[in-house]
Amino acid sequence: MSAIAYEVDVRGLDELSPRDLYAMLKMRIDVFVVEQKCAFPELDGKDPEALHLRLLAGNELLASTRIIAPRGPEDPAYIGRVVVSPDHRGKRLGEKLMAESIAACERLFPGHAIALSAQSHLQKFYASFGFETVSEEYLEDDIPHIDMLRPLPA
Repeated sequence: MSAIAYEVDVRGLDELSPRDLYAMLKMRIDVFVVEQKCAFPELDGKDPEALHLRLLAGNELLASTRIIAPRGPEDPAYIGRVVVSPDHRGKRLGEKLMAESIAACERLFPGHAIALSAQSHLQKFYASFGFETVSEEYLEDDIPHIDMLRPLPA
């Protein structure tokens, strides 16, 4: 398996071109709604205020996350909508995507923990990045999830 070269791009919704926005939303819908067979409101009203971290190879979207700023001084930043293009799975892009997303949160929101809602079967994956389970398992869109938190270093 060869390493894939990528660029990291972080920007607000208004900074994305219409084509970039279309590619990101299409990938999220293809994976979360179609592939995972979840009829849920993908367009949930949070994208306009979020930052969108994308891994790109030229103009091709490889993967993306949505980063939401902390709401208050004690609140965590939030990483969500973690998705890798089906065309680029098996290339360890999920690991690169999470590492870049964590680095962006630490750079943009220093002094804040980072939270996420994980599909339960990915608990060990997120734990490898320092996230700890902070909730019981619950169903979200008929998929088992857990809340996880990456605390600040002691």
